[in-house]
Amino acid sequence: MNVYQIVTNRIIEELNKGYIPWQKPWMSMRPQSGAYNRITKRPYSILNQLLLQHEGEYATIRQWNQLGGKIKKGSKAEIVVFWKLQELQKVKENGEVEEKKIPLLRYYRVFHISAVDGVTPISRPEPEEVLGIEAGDKVIREYADREHVIIREECTDEAYYSPSRDQIVIPGKQQYKDIHEFYSTAFHEMVHSTGHKSRLNRDIDCHYGSEVYSKEELIAEIGAAMLMRTKEIDTKQSFQNSTAYIQGWLRQIQQDEKLVVSAAGKAEKAVKYILNIPSEEYD
Repeated sequence: MNVYQIVTNRIIEELNKGYIPWQKPWMSMRPQSGAYNRITKRPYSILNQLLLQHEGEYATIRQWNQLGGKIKKGSKAEIVVFWKLQELQKVKENGEVEEKKIPLLRYYRVFHISAVDGVTPISRPEPEEVLGIEAGDKVIREYADREHVIIREECTDEAYYSPSRDQIVIPGKQQYKDIHEFYSTAFHEMVHSTGHKSRLNRDIDCHYGSEVYSKEELIAEIGAAMLMRTKEIDTKQSFQNSTAYIQGWLRQIQQDEKLVVSAAGKAEKAVKYILNIPSEEYD
């Protein structure tokens, strides 16, 4: 079984249980929130946060052994994926040698600390006091100021991002029964805006119902959920708007084993772009 299929099977398993896997804390600005490597103390990427089933410390068998730990009998490993560049050489008709680097998806196995005897968990710091709504406003304000994106709150029944005008329109705060849904909506459209040709240059000028549109919606939903969790303003209600897409995503995921890997990777780039985070800070 290839790595793409392993990832796909994991997502389908969660969807069939009625879960939306990307509600999990895939990535955090605090090293000890979400899933992270015990040795490096670095949080895993969005895709790996999605794949791993627990928060907290993970490591390979060798790493746990080096710490004096022993894997409990019957414990099952989980996987962490990464890209490895493979160098290939091709001889052209004129005799010149062309070198290419092909990205290949690989994985290794890790165990959560709950599956390990003989190692004491790292004590977590007291959680920082976070003003949820202000935290969301700060993300919106700083992104708009930095990228010169127009973000308009209006009394409207629509939420959308216009690539041609580089403008986001969202219903005003007073229109939401739960204010958290305002931020979920705003973040969704902000992720779309990162696809503008002046930013991450994704194919976002697409028609409703098309395959490209569906994939972009998946990217935006993953990115919005991650932003909500990172800023600690997520609620169960904030994900209700995602449920209408689940069956459609499930069908597409079953047909395209690379869809989740691709969408999660693009969502990760979008979130880091919005938060202005260097990509090298994450495993």
